[in-house]
Amino acid sequence: MGVLSRIGIALDSDLLKRFDRSISRRGYTNRSEAFRDLIRDRLVAEQTAEPNATVVGTVTLIYDHHAYGITEKLTEVQHENHDLVVSTSHAHLDHESCLEVLIVHGQSARVAQFADRLIGLKGVQHGRLVMTVPARALAHAHSHGHKHNHKH
Repeated sequence: MGVLSRIGIALDSDLLKRFDRSISRRGYTNRSEAFRDLIRDRLVAEQTAEPNATVVGTVTLIYDHHAYGITEKLTEVQHENHDLVVSTSHAHLDHESCLEVLIVHGQSARVAQFADRLIGLKGVQHGRLVMTVPARALAHAHSHGHKHNHKH
């Protein structure tokens, strides 16, 4: 972490109370770390919105494995985009439902298109893409006032 800077902000007291309750439920011990996480989340969202940004993430799918051709179609789409798929994990939830989680890595726009194709397949009951940036890309978003032992 670099040099810390202090800032002051004005918030509506009701909003601050609601925020304090929220961060307390989530286990934060102070507001500063909660604000830092909110800021990081916003910066990650901006970075992953860039179509050519390198991202990592997960595609989570819940699907009915009895749906006609779903397992073959999921496999086909994944093979067509093998360069984006780092790993997959599959679990049987009950007699009908399966959970599949794919770890993905690539350009933001391609990863999003790939996830949309999977989520849009007939038989997929729910799907979600979560993207973030590799730690080194997030590190470039902060100012450097100190030396690192790692390469950029």
